[in-house]
Amino acid sequence: MKHQTFIAAAVQMNCELGNAGINLEKAYHLIEQAVLKGASFIVLPELFNTGYRVEEKDWQYAEYIPGYTSEWLVQTAQKFNVTIAGCILEKESDCIYDTCLVVDRDGIQGTYRKIYLWDQEKQRFQKGDRYEVTQLGEVTLGMQICYEVGFPEGARVLTLKGANVLIYSSAFGSLRRYAWDIATKARALENGCFVIASNRTGTEKNETVFGGGSRIINPQGKVLTEATKEDEVIVAEIDLVQAEKQRKAIPYLLDLQNDMYKEPSK
Repeated sequence: MKHQTFIAAAVQMNCELGNAGINLEKAYHLIEQAVLKGASFIVLPELFNTGYRVEEKDWQYAEYIPGYTSEWLVQTAQKFNVTIAGCILEKESDCIYDTCLVVDRDGIQGTYRKIYLWDQEKQRFQKGDRYEVTQLGEVTLGMQICYEVGFPEGARVLTLKGANVLIYSSAFGSLRRYAWDIATKARALENGCFVIASNRTGTEKNETVFGGGSRIINPQGKVLTEATKEDEVIVAEIDLVQAEKQRKAIPYLLDLQNDMYKEPSK
């Protein structure tokens, strides 16, 4: 991740509920496909190792970080000399978090705990409490998870902290695919950032249908590539200079009136 231009990949995949062995094996082959396509930065979906609807066994499947899956990610990153981001169930003390992490050959470089929880996630997970960017060479990475794509505040805070690439590791439902379509492009345009959005496919418990549509979007809000199949890898070139140019073309960040959002002094 030392260069301003690189190939990024978004992995779109179905998962088998509670079967980490099968899911990690599938993820490995999809990562391998991404590498063969030239990718050096790869994003996996939300809860890619366990599946999403494992609410009855959240504590059983949740892991410490570092732990089994995070170490698997590091070893895979080392084998292919790439950077990988993905989202898993994290346990700490008596809490479970929906956590995104990014790793490379040198280990875990950053983590982010989901702040905006969707529906029953409020009963399943503890929410995170901070936004932090992760520096990966020329990439300043902002991590977000699924439902959070609809909250511009998080993406904006990360951008103001320096993010030029935003990722969304997701298990976003098909019923609200219209929101995914608009929000992913909006987050890219309004922040002058690249967006790499990796989503799930498939159906869990005969009722939760995931929407797919994994995509990579440039800072103008243009979808560079989009997945259309159940298990698929998409790649696109990321040129970070485009982020700098777009922020000059439409200076949203320069003209942002931060003082309008400050609480009045008493």
